[in-house]
Amino acid sequence: MAFRAHILGAAAGGGLPQWNCGCDNCNLARSGTIPPQTQSSLAVTADGTSWAILNASPDIRGQLADTPALHPTGLRDLPLRAVLVTNGDIDHVAGLLTLREMQPFRLFATAGIHEVLAENPIFNAVNATVVPRETIALDAPFELVPGLIATLFPVPGKVPLYLEGETVETDLIGDQTVGVRLQALDSTAYYIPGCALLTDDLRARLDGADTLFFDGTLWADDEMVRAGLGKKTGKRMGHMSMSGPDGSIAAFEGLSIRQKIYVHMNNTNPVLRPSSAEKAQAEAAGWIIGQDGMEVS
Repeated sequence: MAFRAHILGAAAGGGLPQWNCGCDNCNLARSGTIPPQTQSSLAVTADGTSWAILNASPDIRGQLADTPALHPTGLRDLPLRAVLVTNGDIDHVAGLLTLREMQPFRLFATAGIHEVLAENPIFNAVNATVVPRETIALDAPFELVPGLIATLFPVPGKVPLYLEGETVETDLIGDQTVGVRLQALDSTAYYIPGCALLTDDLRARLDGADTLFFDGTLWADDEMVRAGLGKKTGKRMGHMSMSGPDGSIAAFEGLSIRQKIYVHMNNTNPVLRPSSAEKAQAEAAGWIIGQDGMEVS
């Protein structure tokens, strides 16, 4: 069995173009000058027959339609066997409501993330007698789909925006934000679409991986502030930037990872423009800029 991953959505919340944004990237995407991107999601398999989706984005209906490997094989037969969510952010759980059509699959998450879903009665539309909610402990390997072993581990992050209180910790370590280790035979991949800080423990965990899908939300920490599109920095939102001394490009220097792929990129990120200097700089540092439809094996 061989690991395969298909990027369903490479953008952060809002996608590209974002519906209410007139920034350069969004206008270029509307005109067809640069490729549009849907919201953050990854499909994975070890046998090409049974698939799992990591994070159910609001764009999941179109993402499934655009991915033949996930199309129905019969009246109600589907290659989708499982969905795993890595946090409670809207761009990672809202798509569950699209998957409410009484279609069996298993829904995996930590206890903390399941609690967030349980507290919102709208998610009862995803019938638990058809879609069992399976609670996964941190650092406890389990079979996600046949031949693919997953392990959840804590990643510095924060609670979803809609759960923020007066005081916000952006680098909490617990089960509210997790990464995923995926193991198929001798292949090891990691999926971390949200990360506030690359800790020493996380560096040690990722060193030697075959493939890494990592948080690429912003190029610069103050990117949205300088663009006049918001008041929050990347750090305030619980995300590392790519550039700068505290960015992920610098943080991953010296680690042995065969292929590093950025996902979850905000609509303002200049790396989404194929000819940008920022994209060239990231690629020179060994990074691949993820795109909707990109296949990795």
